[in-house]
Amino acid sequence: KMSVPDYMQCAEDHQTLLVVVQPIGIVPEESFFRIYKRISAVSQVNVRDSQRVLYIRYRHHYPPENNEWGDFQTHRKVVGLITITDCSSPKDWPQTFEKFHLQKEMYGSTLYDSRLFVFGLQGEIAEQPRTDVAFYPSYDECETVEKRIEDFIESLFIVLESKRLDRATDKSGDKIPLLCVPFEKKDFVGLDTDSRHYKKRCQGRMRKHVGDLCLQAGMLQDSLVHYHMAVELLRSVNDFLWLGVPFRPKLFYDSVITLGSKYLPEGGRGGVLTDRKAGLFRDHCHELLDCSALTSNGINADTSTEIGRAKNCLSPEDIIDKYKEAISYYGKYKNAGVIELEACVKAVRVLAIQKRSMEASEFLQNAVYINLRQLSEEEKIQRYSILSELYERIGFHRKSAFFKRIAAMQCAAPSIPEPGWRACYKLLLETLPGYSLSLDPKDFSQGTHRGWAAVQMRLLHELVYASRRMGNPALCVRHLSFLLQTMLDFLSDQEKKDVTQSLESYTAKCPGTMEFITLPDGLKLPPVPFTKLPIVRSVKLLNLPTSLRPHKMKSLLGQNVSTKSPFIYSPIIAHSRGEERNKKIDFQWVQGDVCEVQLMVYNPMPFELRVENMGLLTTGVEFESLPAALSLPAESGLYPVTLVGVPQTTGQITINGYHTSVFGVFSDCLLDNLPGVKTNGCTVEVIPALPRLQISTSLPRSAHTLQPSSGDEISTNVSVQLYNGETQQLIIKLENIGTEPLEKLEVTAKTVNTKEKLYGDFLSWKLEDTLSQFPLKPGEIATLTVSIKVKLDFSCQENLLQDLSD
Repeated sequence: KMSVPDYMQCAEDHQTLLVVVQPIGIVPEESFFRIYKRISAVSQVNVRDSQRVLYIRYRHHYPPENNEWGDFQTHRKVVGLITITDCSSPKDWPQTFEKFHLQKEMYGSTLYDSRLFVFGLQGEIAEQPRTDVAFYPSYDECETVEKRIEDFIESLFIVLESKRLDRATDKSGDKIPLLCVPFEKKDFVGLDTDSRHYKKRCQGRMRKHVGDLCLQAGMLQDSLVHYHMAVELLRSVNDFLWLGVPFRPKLFYDSVITLGSKYLPEGGRGGVLTDRKAGLFRDHCHELLDCSALTSNGINADTSTEIGRAKNCLSPEDIIDKYKEAISYYGKYKNAGVIELEACVKAVRVLAIQKRSMEASEFLQNAVYINLRQLSEEEKIQRYSILSELYERIGFHRKSAFFKRIAAMQCAAPSIPEPGWRACYKLLLETLPGYSLSLDPKDFSQGTHRGWAAVQMRLLHELVYASRRMGNPALCVRHLSFLLQTMLDFLSDQEKKDVTQSLESYTAKCPGTMEFITLPDGLKLPPVPFTKLPIVRSVKLLNLPTSLRPHKMKSLLGQNVSTKSPFIYSPIIAHSRGEERNKKIDFQWVQGDVCEVQLMVYNPMPFELRVENMGLLTTGVEFESLPAALSLPAESGLYPVTLVGVPQTTGQITINGYHTSVFGVFSDCLLDNLPGVKTNGCTVEVIPALPRLQISTSLPRSAHTLQPSSGDEISTNVSVQLYNGETQQLIIKLENIGTEPLEKLEVTAKTVNTKEKLYGDFLSWKLEDTLSQFPLKPGEIATLTVSIKVKLDFSCQENLLQDLSD
């Protein structure tokens, strides 16, 4: 039976002792992993009265079939078992202890020693001294856990040492047993056990096994001796599976030292290697008969020694060639796929450190096609996820995303009774960076698109589908909105229709908002404003109509005092969009009057675009926006849209953007996020509310204009015909049609285009009667009577008749 691949295996694992930590009965997961973390922290122990170090590898789950490969590689063998249990009542103790024995039987053939940690049991049973059981009152009161583990590891060492010594002793005359991997046992039935070929096979495999034990026991030199003998014996009988990589021990040893010095981080060269640095060495050169052969005691990478060794050392290229050779050996056995796969993974890790990505990708490509037994869905997910991580490690980001996406699809495979859509969605999110895709629309606002749009759209559709299967319509709306906003330029006309129809069906149940969506793992999805539906090209604040424009009052003396500032020339002109936004406009808006902003927009969609609830976004002044509804023709050209509102208070008001509702998605579109928008400034002063005066006269309107209007004033022309010396009354009605009282009234007269000499006042009036009606409240009417008196001198005029006819 083929074992389960350990994708996380690294070279230094070959010299570790495997200890499994498992719960018995019902143990709270949080409590179990709290104790497991403390236990696994004791990962190396110095052997008493020795320079040797034992390295421990902990697992909380280990398939029993992997244990059956323990003779082939001793680091696969479970030699220690630690069980954790809750037991609060003495009457439950016999049953708990029985479960402990049953757990031991699962790995019984390989176990050196075992321990049971009991939490919660106090009293007579807990006070009995035992070596294999430790009692603790609670998970908080267990200070001696680490010390117990160290003692346990020492007991493992004693058994390991006895096995090593027993098997290393050459007992002439004793028959050496043939060590086998599980799938070989049926092939060796009926073989001639007395043949020379058979005996060499037995001797070679045993030497390899003893070399493994020496390596685990921290005896590097002894392991090299045994490996050397094993290579000679196994090569002579073509035992390729057990031969592994045929490094000559001396060559292997020197290569490790040289490579270690080459790749060791600065500051670590020379001197005794630390445990971590030794691990780094082992990552480079690890497969002597599939074994790492470097420990951390006393190897001195002296520079002069390195120079002497260099000529005999393997180069990084040679080491990779040895990997290829080993993998080719393993490839001869269809049942050794797991060993071949793990060798590929280790080679990738070596090449990743050497930054040789192309060679690493070759090993990974080989690993993809290694045929294993029929994998379960969970194992497939794990395999593709690890392949993704390894591709990420060598810098193949898109390839990494590809395999992670396959793992995501595997989570929701049809063969799974209860598809894991949450896991699928989570894995899909992790693929986004590999496809140059983020879920922040700001990353796409600059107009430059990175990555393959077709793949990105496919991935976004898959996120939408996974969100729907998770039962989260808000997520569906957010991802569809993002797809429509960022990929609009790449969608066909039919795709635009399909996406918008889907979006409308989702927003009917859950409208799109401008709120952040927080996912369970803490990731926050930003809102997606529809700045392209419609596209805005310019924003212009409009002055009030001429009749409503405010005019600054002149002083009583008629002088308009203006404050002038010194002119300073600068050759540097800042063309900042921010400055353009904050540029103050030279006209004013009036509190309480309707103000207008004109937008030039166009519709990029191949169908009529309905924009509902479109209004202005402002800051600085309380502003009542009066929303509008638009209907823009398909692919319309620039189309003027006027948005209106009423400022309720005075001060500076800034137009920051606009809000819309399109396809059921509410958007706040800020001008700062719109590329290429022209504006004449977006800040204007709002002055206090002003009175409004309507004037009517008793005379008929004139068909002719007395003089052209300057644009800053309101004029009306009345007509009257008088004979010289005649007087007529003009009655002017003054009506307050605003909301503020009229407090002042000034009347002035000016005569223009008069050639003749006037005698006396042409126009005269008395303001006293009119002003007595002031302040004029809203809705009230006052009258002003103006006398028009004509008295001209026609004497001494040449061409009199001509002048009169003019």
